[in-house]
This record gives sequence, C-alpha cells and structure tokens, in this order.
Amino acid sequence: MSDRSVFEYALLRVVPRVERGELINAGVIVYCRAHGYVAARTHLDEARLRALDPAVDLTGVRAALVAVERVCQGGEGAGEAGRDDAGRRFRWLIAPRSTVVQPGPVHTGLTDDPEAEAERLLDLLVR
Repeated sequence: MSDRSVFEYALLRVVPRVERGELINAGVIVYCRAHGYVAARTHLDEARLRALDPAVDLTGVRAALVAVERVCQGGEGAGEAGRDDAGRRFRWLIAPRSTVVQPGPVHTGLTDDPEAEAERLLDLLVR
C-alpha cells in the first residue's frame, strides 16, 4: 500500500493588463493537508511578460510573487495571513482577485512528497 496523500495546487498567473486577459504562468502554490504543507515556487519569464506588455511593472510583479512565497512560509514576516495554519493560508492565497498576480483554478493529485511535487509542477507548468 502506498503512502500517497491528496494535494491541491493552483498556478500563479501574471495578467499585466487585466482588461486584455492575456497571461503567463509564473508560479505554483501546493497544499497537502496530510503533511501540513503549503509552499509556492515561482519563476518569472520577464521576456514573455514584456511581450504581453512592454510597460509592465516588473518590480511590482516580483514583489507580489515574493509576498505569496512569504505567506506560504508563514510567520511574522507574512503579515496577518502568515499566522494562520497551512490550510487557511492556502485558501487565502487561492481566493479570486482582480490584480496583476492572480491564482488559477485549484487542481488535485496524489503525492508521496509535496516538496518534490511543487518542483515538478513548476518545471512542467511554468518553466
């Protein structure tokens, strides 16, 4: 019998001009309740993003992606949301928002290792 656990994930999308709806994938958030695990992995392809909007605020986008990673890590540096448990932090991060960095729909899977799954999904869906 396998020790595989259910996990959930959502892509982080960068939508430089919300009114146009064009986007690139820039990260993934992975949550596994059985392991008490939540983490974000990000990779920003600046050239692809500039192709969508040459005037995009790269500094702001990078800051938003770092903020997601901090909330996942939790603790005082992550603000109010960082004090919640892993599940609540994940739910807060995947809540729909109309900003430049947005979460995509939530998907599920099975994993033995949520950390490795986060890296695998980043390679598969973002890089």
